[in-house]
Amino acid sequence: MMKPAVILLSGGLDSATVLAIAKAQGYECHALSFDYGQRHGAELAAAARVADYFGVADRKLIRIGLDAIGGSALTDANIAVPDHPQAGIPVTYVPARNTVFLSFALGWAEVLGNADIFIGVNAVDYSGYPDCRPEYIEAFRKLAKLATKAGVEGADIRIHTPLIQLSKAEIIQQGVALGVDYALTVSCYAADPEGRACGVCDACRLRAEGFRQAKVVDPTRYVAR
Repeated sequence: MMKPAVILLSGGLDSATVLAIAKAQGYECHALSFDYGQRHGAELAAAARVADYFGVADRKLIRIGLDAIGGSALTDANIAVPDHPQAGIPVTYVPARNTVFLSFALGWAEVLGNADIFIGVNAVDYSGYPDCRPEYIEAFRKLAKLATKAGVEGADIRIHTPLIQLSKAEIIQQGVALGVDYALTVSCYAADPEGRACGVCDACRLRAEGFRQAKVVDPTRYVAR
């Protein structure tokens, strides 16, 4: 039997690559996506496409209202998505998002029988979010060990972050080798309803530079300017 794994699948470039890695490692993949009140639904449509493409064992879409607390350009229409790099932690940071996501993943993993968890956080070519750092993942792993029946009974809580120390170009090269179709994905913070990227936000900038450095044709569809 294949060991089950919960894959946090946003529909972006990184999470699609993580799904491909887990699949290649022989895991039975259970994809978990969130409608968290983000300003556009294009990434959710992308997550569904990617899950179908890789033939996951199951996919859940959980609705949580992080827009109710706001505080991010991704959940509050009154905060503009920046069109240039920002100093410090940018306004596209969603407060506590990865902690909330990992908590749901942890619960499902326990239900599945102490499944492994895969998340596509990256601490190299990223926007500086505090919940993408190795020390955060290690702290959550310790919390998970204390907070779950499986952990208390001695099970090993495994949270995989295969991209955390890779550049965006290295991520793309690995994904291409594993057969990822990046045309299915959406990374833009301000994508239109059809999933076309703005081309100027931080996510678009990192993605475009990654394809350039990887010497891979960028399949991203952009809004005409």
